[in-house]
Amino acid sequence: MEPLLLPFRWIYRALVWFANSPRTLITSYLLMIVVAGVIYGEVEHRSPADAVWWAVVTASTVGYGDISPTTWAGRTLAALLISTMVLLVIPLITAHFASRLIVDDDAFVHEEQEQLKTDVRRMRALLEELATRQGIELPPLPPSPDVSGPGSGGPPAERSGRAGRRRPRW
Repeated sequence: MEPLLLPFRWIYRALVWFANSPRTLITSYLLMIVVAGVIYGEVEHRSPADAVWWAVVTASTVGYGDISPTTWAGRTLAALLISTMVLLVIPLITAHFASRLIVDDDAFVHEEQEQLKTDVRRMRALLEELATRQGIELPPLPPSPDVSGPGSGGPPAERSGRAGRRRPRW
């Protein structure tokens, strides 16, 4: 079973590499437009300008209809270009830029979380000491869940390099 999954792992790793590089994404988009335009120009006997125009309009799925393939090879090329762009390249470009926009700059980094937990422990100890001096009985703490995930005091896995930088609120 393992050898059967190996090609899928390679494809997955290639897609992850591909998706995490905006330069690669944009370059591949432009390369696909040019290559499809050149092939279309040869197959359909069109000028290079018309062929690239067709490739841009087809890849973006606008499809004005001013230029369309008439041969079997041209239609196959159009189907491949549309499928590749719509199912792979454009979603990867969109996802990449969307992931850059959806970053919580206000999220606490590991060190800040640990400092907050230390401060809360110190405040609890001071509160217990003060309550003891005053003869006040504090209510029992609720049972704490067994935490073994991120922020549980273990070593940080990987940093984003944004520690300590906050976006100003206006």
